[in-house]
Amino acid sequence: MMEEIRFFNPAAETMSADELRELRNTRLRNMVRHVSANNRFFAERFSAAGVDVDDFAGLDDLAKLPFMAKEDFRREYPLGMCCVDKADLAEMHMSSGSTGTPVVMPYTAADLEQWAECMARCYAMAGAQPYDICQITPGLGLFNGGFGCYHGARKYGMFIVPCGPGNTVRQIKLARDFGTTVLTGVVSYGVRIMEVMEQEGASLPDLRIGIFGAETFSDAMKERLRRGFGIEVFDIYGMTETGGIGTLGMDCRAHSGIHVWEDQYIVEVVDPDTGRCVADGEEGELVVTSLTREALPVIRFRTGDLTRIVSRERCACGRTHLRIAGITGRVDDMLIIKGVNFFPKQIEQSLFKIPGVLPNYQIIIEEEHGIRNLHINVEAEPGVTGYMIEKQLKEDLGFSPDGDVYAPGTLPRQEGKAKRVFRRTADGGLK
Repeated sequence: MMEEIRFFNPAAETMSADELRELRNTRLRNMVRHVSANNRFFAERFSAAGVDVDDFAGLDDLAKLPFMAKEDFRREYPLGMCCVDKADLAEMHMSSGSTGTPVVMPYTAADLEQWAECMARCYAMAGAQPYDICQITPGLGLFNGGFGCYHGARKYGMFIVPCGPGNTVRQIKLARDFGTTVLTGVVSYGVRIMEVMEQEGASLPDLRIGIFGAETFSDAMKERLRRGFGIEVFDIYGMTETGGIGTLGMDCRAHSGIHVWEDQYIVEVVDPDTGRCVADGEEGELVVTSLTREALPVIRFRTGDLTRIVSRERCACGRTHLRIAGITGRVDDMLIIKGVNFFPKQIEQSLFKIPGVLPNYQIIIEEEHGIRNLHINVEAEPGVTGYMIEKQLKEDLGFSPDGDVYAPGTLPRQEGKAKRVFRRTADGGLK
């Protein structure tokens, strides 16, 4: 029997702290020169911030570099921040949002190879092997999810079942017919597959690994997926701006935080208001700098995602790259109702404490005469009452939202990312 593969790139994944620092220093200096020499956006930003590219010292000067934000991508749409000739581009993807100017990420052949490397590391970190059968349920189109899973699985040598989203009954049939062992998907679509499996009386006996991302992923939701599928569940991280799914990293089998590929990216956690780095263990906004991407590297990109640094020590899995906590929410997602500040993820965690509550729910913000109220719709098994919902939320959040309990399968579903937060319109509709 083949020896189990634990690392895709052992030399990179177990590099010492001193080796990592030296490599990151060199790559950061080279990256600052690359973007400044090849794109006026970066050159002008650095000049305005008083950054002398020739004297830039690397990690010690990181805080001198100006921040980037999502608005920069939209303002420079489609390729205003590209740092290579258009003839050198091999592929593009863009954000999955349906409103406003999309965020576009172009790729050179080397960028695609870097993406595949990061994803292959994630597969190995989850315990997948080259002989595994990987079913890809994120879309294989403009959204990066499906292609990232595909590039990494190809590089790792797995057999691929490239389904994309939807047609869930067929998804289950294919998984059974081909013996799928690794499932990748958006968090909420994993829940949808479980629902249809229950309706169909189906099971996936060969499945052992689930890799889910693209949405905030509470511990309670992870436990639902673990129990529902009977598999080990992993939280994968990456975004369009960093090059796609898996580029930043994933949790390992120790499940003690998301390993960030530090040879590929620098991460900082900053106070959202001041932009200053916070102490390890303190929550703040994640800031990302690319060290190896060619076409459109991010330099101190403010992700809007809230997290904290869990550890910089060697993990039980043997990897030396730092770990961050799973994303708890977004800076702009905070809700303020009746003087209480909280994030949608906190509502999910509270709801899942109630036996019989199911994973499909709606958070509805209602405003009348300048007063905001919260209404929660949730699917649940018989016996769960609105009083039980209100009591649990009161205990956890400090106030009692209104709420209604719906029978299983009656609230709307989406095949892609689930929409959880809605606003009540003047005509009574939801948007």
